[in-house]
Amino acid sequence: MKLFLREQRPLIFVYIAQLLIITLIYWLDGFRNMEVSIYACLISSCLLVGYLIFRYIANRSFYTRLEHPHASAEPFQGEFSGDPSQTPLAEALQQVLRSQFRHYTTDLHNYKHKIEAHIQFINQWAHQMKTPISVIHLILQKKDDPDSTAIGDELDRLKKGLDLVLHTARLDTFERDFYVETLQLEHVVRSAASEQKRLFIRRKIFPSIHVEAGLTVTSDEKWLSFVLSQLITNAVRYTTAESGKIYFKGFRQDQDIILEIRDEGIGIPRSDLPRVFDPYFTGENGRRYQESTGMGLYLVKQICSKLGHDLSIESTVGVGTTVSIRFHGV
Repeated sequence: MKLFLREQRPLIFVYIAQLLIITLIYWLDGFRNMEVSIYACLISSCLLVGYLIFRYIANRSFYTRLEHPHASAEPFQGEFSGDPSQTPLAEALQQVLRSQFRHYTTDLHNYKHKIEAHIQFINQWAHQMKTPISVIHLILQKKDDPDSTAIGDELDRLKKGLDLVLHTARLDTFERDFYVETLQLEHVVRSAASEQKRLFIRRKIFPSIHVEAGLTVTSDEKWLSFVLSQLITNAVRYTTAESGKIYFKGFRQDQDIILEIRDEGIGIPRSDLPRVFDPYFTGENGRRYQESTGMGLYLVKQICSKLGHDLSIESTVGVGTTVSIRFHGV
């Protein structure tokens, strides 16, 4: 009703102005019968009100649709259909909306197809790159000179970058690529630390693992191992002191199980902590260490959220950083 009245406001103002002008002309012409003028104005006003009521009833569904738009992805399907009072204006607008919606859905499907094709290409490319990396690793295992060691370290960095690309591309289709099972927490932590042994040796940092015996968690081993590898890489990257340690502590708290990963690194400034899980955010430390991509902690947060694990982080500049993963009990 409000929208209808706003639309008809100019007509009402023009009509009132017309009545006043015509009445004034008759009065200036010497016509002094006020009762007749009032009666004529009343009859004319009744005609106007009747016309407005007819217009409102004829366009009621149209105005209701405009005042209460759909929140669904298909807002124009079936609107105003089957309404015997449908006006030419409503029908014409409906045709325009349907045409625009067809163009919109066509463009949307095209863009979606392009994105899916791009993601598929990235996945295939990353898998193809892993094969030569594995072959080069096998070749380097037979050599023990400094150059081969340096090449091996760079290959590890390249492999981590490919894993980051693969998991980023698969994040949108996470539901198709995970398998939940009961895992021994200590085994998962030790396996993840063992996979990063070259990184620990190169940076002269030692993992210290203290996980209570018998702790089991419900999660996906592949995705959880990726989460741990990202946290280990970050912890080692920002630990500058030689002979430093990365502490892994697993314990039970009420019905939940907590895994803490603590380093003795440079820490994260307090102003950066609220944004460390944002994509592509590198912060102050990222400007000092050019290897930072800003995607590691973002992926960790997203994966933990999809797996149903809570993730939190605490840090003090110059002291270190502690990342906690909470596995909820059943």
